[in-house]
Amino acid sequence: MAKSADERGRIYLPKDVRERFGDRYRIVELPSHVALFPVDEDPLEGLRAAVGDAFGETEADDLKADAREAIDREVREEAEARSQDTEE
Repeated sequence: MAKSADERGRIYLPKDVRERFGDRYRIVELPSHVALFPVDEDPLEGLRAAVGDAFGETEADDLKADAREAIDREVREEAEARSQDTEE
């Protein structure tokens, strides 16, 4: 399917595409092209649908806390590795 942008840079998606994938999209710029990815109304539910029961019934706040802890741990480990490199 080929579409052209109007004078304001808008691209109109056909009704059947919007009905199938929805009205919200993430625009991803890649080295050779641009891609549109549908955004679910509830991104967490979309993620659960994509990965199955990998998260089980984990709540969003728990996922955020786990992610923050993992980032904090990674930053500490990286800082420790850097300080060891400068000591040598």
